[in-house]
Amino acid sequence: MTRRVYNFSAGPAAMPEPVLQRAQQELLDWHGRGMSVMEMSHRGADFGSIATKAEADLRALLGIPADYRVLFLQGGALAQNAIVPLNLLPPDGVADYLDTGHWARKSIAEAGKYGRINVAASSADAQYTYVPPQASWRLTREASYVHVTTNETIGGVEYGFIPDTGGVPLVADASSHLLSRPLDVARFGVIYAGAQKNIGPAGLTLVIVRADLTGRARRECPSVFDYAVQAQTGSMFNTPATFGIYLAGLTFEWLLAQGGLAAIERANIAKAQALYAEIDRTGFYSNPVRPSDRSRMNVPFFLRDTRLDAAFLEGAEARGLSQLKGHRAVGGMRASIYNAMPLAGVLALVDWMREFERGHG
Repeated sequence: MTRRVYNFSAGPAAMPEPVLQRAQQELLDWHGRGMSVMEMSHRGADFGSIATKAEADLRALLGIPADYRVLFLQGGALAQNAIVPLNLLPPDGVADYLDTGHWARKSIAEAGKYGRINVAASSADAQYTYVPPQASWRLTREASYVHVTTNETIGGVEYGFIPDTGGVPLVADASSHLLSRPLDVARFGVIYAGAQKNIGPAGLTLVIVRADLTGRARRECPSVFDYAVQAQTGSMFNTPATFGIYLAGLTFEWLLAQGGLAAIERANIAKAQALYAEIDRTGFYSNPVRPSDRSRMNVPFFLRDTRLDAAFLEGAEARGLSQLKGHRAVGGMRASIYNAMPLAGVLALVDWMREFERGHG
């Protein structure tokens, strides 16, 4: 077998090896049916059992209340940037958005095509290195919803709290940290996430929506994007991403076997603490994010001398530490340490960082 690297990609990201091994075993013949899940009818009983179990396991992991609908959709989080206002924002309405970085800005720009957007707070004044405290937010009393991006993969900023929006539905793009920690779903109106971080392969999008927020879609909303239509048809109004749902289901089983989200959070805290401690140790490396708002999932860091970036990355690749190049918008390095990244991978990165500093510090 080819040696597997420690894959620090921000997404599509590493998946748990037991999940990949199980999928490999079942690829040609799922449970004696003589075919792959990719070849099954999405309306057949076999795939129905896969989808039903995936939803049940997800509900168990997150403690999703009965009055919430779970939708397995397509189009990624970027599509949800349009789908959310098409479902929740009347043509003459207003929605509040928090501006915390690259992905929040994309959400704001897209939603602005469908109604009036109030940017309730922004951290642009400090190059998006913190989450604006809620006391500084300028919320609109008549807003249809409040939208937050709870983890910024590029800037490495993560909400450590759930905002209190009173009776206004809270909508969250939680793509890059959903399932990395316990979450009180009942505090949200809508949670959406692209799958390619902690859930499964690219191509699947997860939406958790409170039932009373369905049935509000605007007339121009395509039926395939209407939350009520998808809820009524069990996410099968159109052919769903069947293999993605299957792999997500295997990931949910793996998470339950680890002890659930409380256990995976403890593992994620240990990984993040080890990496940030090394970044902060001497000043050879740096991370600009306010410590209280640092992401556990995406850790950007920078060398004091940027001329050494290429050598650092080349040496990392030679040691099986892959996909560490920072996003083109900010440069430097970025280690994405999602659920599937073992502590051993983070410690191997720390060892390389120390070795590189000894040679170039």
